[in-house]
Amino acid sequence: MSKKVAVVAAAVTKFGFRNASYRDLISEAGQACLSSLEGALKPGDIDGFILSTVMPERTVFQGHVASLAEETLGIRPDRLSVRVEHMCASGNVALRTAYSAIVSGLAEVVMVLGVEKLNTPVPGETILNMGAGLDREWESSMGMTAPPVFALIAQYHMDQYGTTEEDLARVAVKNHTHSMNNPNAHFQKGATLEKVLTSRVISTPFKLLDCSPVSDGAAAIIVTSEERAKDFTAKPVYLLGTGQAVESFTLANLPDNLSHWPALVKAGKAAYNMAGIQPQDVDLAEVHDCFSIAELLAYEGLGWCDQGESAAFLKEGRSDYGGNVVVNPRGGLLACGHPLGATGVAQIAEIFWQLRDEAGLRQVKDAQIGLTHNNSGPGEHTVNIFGIEN
Repeated sequence: MSKKVAVVAAAVTKFGFRNASYRDLISEAGQACLSSLEGALKPGDIDGFILSTVMPERTVFQGHVASLAEETLGIRPDRLSVRVEHMCASGNVALRTAYSAIVSGLAEVVMVLGVEKLNTPVPGETILNMGAGLDREWESSMGMTAPPVFALIAQYHMDQYGTTEEDLARVAVKNHTHSMNNPNAHFQKGATLEKVLTSRVISTPFKLLDCSPVSDGAAAIIVTSEERAKDFTAKPVYLLGTGQAVESFTLANLPDNLSHWPALVKAGKAAYNMAGIQPQDVDLAEVHDCFSIAELLAYEGLGWCDQGESAAFLKEGRSDYGGNVVVNPRGGLLACGHPLGATGVAQIAEIFWQLRDEAGLRQVKDAQIGLTHNNSGPGEHTVNIFGIEN
């Protein structure tokens, strides 16, 4: 990377069924992010603002949302104001957008705020809204929504590699255990293998706890140039590498091997190459476990194990504390929740705190390199890699 970009502040709201409006969530995350700098940065110092959000037009009947958020927070950006929407990957794509703006000189101090108010008074409407993120004309309107799409992928992996329902459930057990140390998580009670396996069936082989919940929430970070970073904090966290790849939008155009995701491999390699590291150098990662199978495929696609070996990688504890790479220490999407536009920003916030040794009971010992990953469906992936100065 020719020019470094740093994260200097972060904040995350409580995720879950929130008795808070869309505007309330924006205010909560944005104000907490600014307050964390203890006066070193004021709203007027922010010259760029990026709002990561997916479907406010459907869930809260509000458009023109970037300007709404800026006015809510007292921010008057004079160099960049934009909304980013890329379904589930919106937050990590928003960071890439901030990086582009800063290295080009378009902006210097940028707040990236992710927010989603997904839950509606009628649960069926919430599910209908979520179908808008897939091919509405040819797939989701015919029942191919996210759970059955990823269920087919899981079935393929089970058939090809002998992966079992217990293997899938172990992902949920690990992440629900991690979320017990995250006060902002949607779920904080943990889960046993028996509890996961006996939860109700959603789409075979997935049980309820194999699936991420529908959550409300917000998260915010402040990103700036290397030159300005030390004005705000003595411990900036730098974006070392970034990658994104899109191979397919529809299920019909996925590769014949449903459990091999070329876009994830490409995005990961691009990020590793830019950062100048190898997969084994990553200490912790926030990966997109929208369904339990997705985390297993992330192990394979990001190079931590060979294809078909992810279940063993997990069972041997290699993706947990004391293993090769600690995956989803805040609980992942499965336990922490998945408020679409806020998810990637919250992942970045977790890496920020972990690399600064500020994650409390979740802290990964001696963490130096962190990774965030989102998919926007099996054929679209975004990866960002972060590090600190030694």
